[in-house]
Amino acid sequence: MTLKKILLSVAGYDPTSGAGVSLDSKVFQLLGFQGMTALTSITSQNTKGVRKVHCLPPDLLWDQYQTLREDVTFSGIKVGMVGWGKNIEVIKRILADNPNIKKVVDPVFKSSSGAWLLEKDSIPGYISKIKGQASLLTPNLEEAGMISGIKIKSTEDMKKAAKNIFSLSSIPCFLKGGRFPGQMVNLLYDGNNFHSFKKEKIRKEVHGTGCFLSSSLLGYMVKGNSLEKACLLATQLTHKAIKSAIKIGQGQYIIAI
Repeated sequence: MTLKKILLSVAGYDPTSGAGVSLDSKVFQLLGFQGMTALTSITSQNTKGVRKVHCLPPDLLWDQYQTLREDVTFSGIKVGMVGWGKNIEVIKRILADNPNIKKVVDPVFKSSSGAWLLEKDSIPGYISKIKGQASLLTPNLEEAGMISGIKIKSTEDMKKAAKNIFSLSSIPCFLKGGRFPGQMVNLLYDGNNFHSFKKEKIRKEVHGTGCFLSSSLLGYMVKGNSLEKACLLATQLTHKAIKSAIKIGQGQYIIAI
């Protein structure tokens, strides 16, 4: 019997299953992996927005991870919502404990409905703590602006921000969600070159697209694709998922898997 490779999602729990560890696990399964999870936080939310964030203590996060690690071998790790600054040191330890596998960090700072998912003053320390400890960072435009201090209004701004983020983190940056007239642009800066990935704009407010993109990116990297090819494949898969997203409540659309 061939054992499935295991991917770990370290992130928050979304009761709608439209984002966080629930969505990550579904994406991992879609790409042929076994998904496992370590929770940083639990949210009270629905499709209309986040009502409350309940952060789990650092020792519990570490215990979840360590208990799994004693039993299985991870082939890749995706980090999403940290919840609060107290969990940053544990995130650093988890990343450092796995030096030879693919690791994607999605720096989730705010929900699409505007709720803070990490204290604003913890952001600079978070990026410096995980310096050089991941294969890829996947901020959206707002998150990239918070990290780099650059207001992003064009593709040139995206390039400046991605380069700045690489210099701060020593991690390649995949800047997602550039919304420009008629098209969506994702931009990869690998430390040497820029690669852009464009798709036509879909007029839908869809929940969890960032989680979907970053977890699919990890899956494609673990499958052996180059960074550039993984970004292309993940962009295509996410675009397809947005097109088929469904309305289940009164708020945003949800990706159906």
